[in-house]
Amino acid sequence: MKIKKILNNNAVVVNDLGEEKIVMGSGIAFQKGKNDIIDPSLIEKVFIMDDPDQYGHLQEMLGTLPEEEITASEQIISYAERELEVTFNEHIHIALTDHLSFALERIAKGTMIQNTLLDEIRILYPREFQIGQQAKNIIYETLQVEIPEDEVGYIAMHIHTAWKNAGAHGTDAEMAAMIRDIAEGVEQAAGVTLKRGSANYERLVTQLENILKSDETGKLLNELNPEIVRIAKERYTRAYLQAKEVGDQVEEDYGYTFIDSQLVFIAMEIDRICTRSMDGNILKSNNTGL
Repeated sequence: MKIKKILNNNAVVVNDLGEEKIVMGSGIAFQKGKNDIIDPSLIEKVFIMDDPDQYGHLQEMLGTLPEEEITASEQIISYAERELEVTFNEHIHIALTDHLSFALERIAKGTMIQNTLLDEIRILYPREFQIGQQAKNIIYETLQVEIPEDEVGYIAMHIHTAWKNAGAHGTDAEMAAMIRDIAEGVEQAAGVTLKRGSANYERLVTQLENILKSDETGKLLNELNPEIVRIAKERYTRAYLQAKEVGDQVEEDYGYTFIDSQLVFIAMEIDRICTRSMDGNILKSNNTGL
């Protein structure tokens, strides 16, 4: 591999038997110049021009962003790949590095970063969130910048998206937002606001995720027997009507239509929270909370 262009100390554009590639590795361009041969033992990542737009964006980014920001992003990606035992596609290198650069710019300006899905991300994607926590440590060690918890959630979503694109199954940001809105509908119907981060809220979000789970064909994984649905609709009449109101709002906002089995599950959650609230087992978030 001959160097065609040096992007930074750790990234170069090379000519490999007539094919142009971006090659990365710690100190790979140190004391090197155009047409010099790359030491193969220093190569850590290779990017091939499958998508000219993304390839051009990556090349521009590597040549213009501060090297320490790129280093932090690559360390986060490498850590995530080891933890999840997967190799991400090229897009994560662009998406995460771009995001990190803008986030650091906002932090430097003192701009508040708010992630409205933080609690749902923490519950729905625990492995990705743990990686986000480690990313926080990497960023501090590399850049001496303390990122907020909201930013940990955003990094977790980038990792989740990359993992999903690499073949892992899971929900996405829109699904997390829908679960949050359903949870708020359940709380409103039950007349209770659960404390975010509490065991009760975590249980509700997990239950709602289970209600929405489906296989690759779209068939629900958790569906009640029709007779149980009939009995439950009679037993939880008021809660079922409230669940239908929640379902109508979700359909309007997201285009997702619940079947009776799912509405019964939601009605049971409304009834459970309402009952536990009356028994004093669930406290509102504006009190001490659980």
